[in-house]
Formats: sequence, structure tokens, C-alpha cells
Amino acid sequence: MAGRRHAEIAGGGIAGLVAGAALAQRGWSVRIHERADHMRAYGAAIFTWYNLMRVLKAVDAWDEAIVGAAPFLTRESRDARNRVINTIVASDRPDERIFCISRRQLVQALANAATRSGAEIELGAVAIGAEAGGVLLMQDGRRLPADLVVGADGVYSKVRDGLGLARRRQPLGDGAIRLLIPRLEKELTSDMGRKSIEFWSGRRRLFYSACSDHEVYLAFMLPADDREGTAVPVNHASWIRSFPFLEDVIQRVGDDGRWDLFEYVRLHRWSAGRVAIVGDAANAMSPNTGQGAGTAGMNALSLAVFASEAPTIDEGLARWEARERALTEHTQFVAGVWGALTRWPAFIRTPVLRWGARSRWLMRHRQRAAHHVPTGAEAFAPSTGSPAIGS
Repeated sequence: MAGRRHAEIAGGGIAGLVAGAALAQRGWSVRIHERADHMRAYGAAIFTWYNLMRVLKAVDAWDEAIVGAAPFLTRESRDARNRVINTIVASDRPDERIFCISRRQLVQALANAATRSGAEIELGAVAIGAEAGGVLLMQDGRRLPADLVVGADGVYSKVRDGLGLARRRQPLGDGAIRLLIPRLEKELTSDMGRKSIEFWSGRRRLFYSACSDHEVYLAFMLPADDREGTAVPVNHASWIRSFPFLEDVIQRVGDDGRWDLFEYVRLHRWSAGRVAIVGDAANAMSPNTGQGAGTAGMNALSLAVFASEAPTIDEGLARWEARERALTEHTQFVAGVWGALTRWPAFIRTPVLRWGARSRWLMRHRQRAAHHVPTGAEAFAPSTGSPAIGS
């Protein structure tokens, strides 16, 4: 490793793997530490909006990630009587398709891209902190020096907290049970089988989307104080009362799944010395615009670019934050506004949802991150025009 810069990365999720792959592709020696004894895939599935698609292409994970995945062309919101409130139409250009991908497949594709590029992935390795001078501290007592340490260890980041970088960490009051269920043959050609649909009933939402020919992604979203609705295993009877027309879907849910509370994280700054914080550890947000992973991926890729191209690590990290922070915080704000609709009564929420999808101004704000060309992915910018954003 003589003459090469070296990076130690805490966290083997999307942000850590993108950063690891991108740094290794730029000639760094890289070691990624994942606390679990397997590659984690919490959250069940994810949507690859245009920005995340470009990130995955830039790190050579796209083709593997979308094998067998279901393309997404139309997203609807429907009310408690199954009536359409609004419709968002995605791009129909072949080079800008959005897919619903299982997280296990996405994470494995990124892990494979990272190792192909020369990164090492160490499982069962728990990071407990870092020193600003460039040392990752491990639970087993190891002190791992590096030119760059990356804290991509999630909302509960030990790396971030040990450096006092958190400015605000706030539970958002609602969360989700997210899981995959078997897809029935009839759903391959049904109206629901060709769309991603968010159903609303009171303060509860049920999100439905095909993930592949064999699996459907479900997200049961609701406030944390709804004890019956947040129960795991899923309380079938309770959810069927909220969505009786989805009984067939809800009855397919087994005993797996877990309840996750959504959180918001904002930092004083994104780095301390030679330690950078990325992903949910730095910018956790409401999932209501589908940009948690997209933002994490963009920031991880650009971190590798700036750290590699700047004369010094300190200068690279300063440039990185100056370039990316405004868009990230705008995305967090918009996601929070959309997430707050859960607490609004239906007679107010429904007109807002209907009007919101028709407002080109509002949709530009909602989709700003989705249409962004990430630093490091300029080769995958759209060649002509811009994707559809709503109808």
C-alpha cells in the first residue's frame, strides 16, 4: 500500500459501500467495516430515482442491481375508499427507468462493485468512534489509522457522536414496518401490478409496489403512538379494518418485519479533521420523497471525488460539504413537509395531495434531488430534455 492513500469506513450500508467502491476506483486502498455478520438489508426495498441510478452506474453496480427488478412508471396516492388522489409519472426513456429493488440485491451489488474495485469488506467489525487525526476505533481494541475515515454507521453513529458533530437528532413521530411478500400471478397484469400506490386511511398509510416478478414491497406507515398498528408481527385484522379492499394483500404478510421510527439528523459540520460523516449518520430524513438512499449515495460518491482530487484531505472535505450541503438540506426539508401530512386530517390532506402533484413549481422542489446529476456521475447525465415529473 506504499504511496497509496488509505480509507477506513465504518458501515456497510449504501453510503459506506458507495464511498468504498468510488474511493477504490480512484486508487485508494479501502477497508469497510460492517458490524453485522452479513450484509444488512433493513428496509426491504428501495426506489432508484434518476440520481441514485447515476450513482450506481458510476460505481459499476447498476446492471447487477436491477436484475429482475420491477420498473416504476406511475406512482399514485389513493384515499380510504381506493379513489385516486394524484398521479406522478416517471420518465419513460429507457436510459432513465426507475426500479423498485430489494435492498438485499442492491446492497449485494454494491458490495460486489466495491470488492471488484479492490476494497476489503470486514464483517462482524464494530466501530465505536474515531479520532479527528484519522484513526477509526474498533470495539475489539484496534486503532486503525487512515488518510480518511468515513463514518457511514447510520442514525446511531458512534463515529459522529464521539466527535460531537450532531447538531440535531430528532425522532419524527412516525415510522414504518417494511417488508416483502410473495407476488401473485394475477398481479403481474393487474392495475395495481403496474403501479406504485400509496393508500391513505386516517393517519395510516400502506405503500404497495411490485419489486420483482416474485415479490411485492409493502410499507405500513403510521404514527408511533398507534400501538395496534405498529405491532410486529403485523396485526392483520387492524390493518384490514383500515384498508378492507387490500385484505388479500395484507393476509399475505407473515411474521417477519420490524418497526422503525423515522428520524431527522443534521450536523454542525460534515467532517472533523480527516473524518467525514455520510448517509443517515449525517442526513437522516423522512422517507416520503424516496431520497434517503439517493442523497446518501450522491454524497458518498462526491466525497470520494473531492477527497481524491483536492491537494489535501482537509481541503477536499471542505469543498465537498460546500458543494453538497445545500441540496441535501433542501431535500430533508421537503421530505419533512411531505411527511407532516400524516398528521393532517383527510379533508385537508387530500386536496393538498391533489393540488401538490399538479403544481409544477412544487414538483420541481420535491424532485430536485431526483433530477440532480451527482458529482462523479456526469458521464450519466441525461442527453436530451428532462424526465416527466408529474401529471
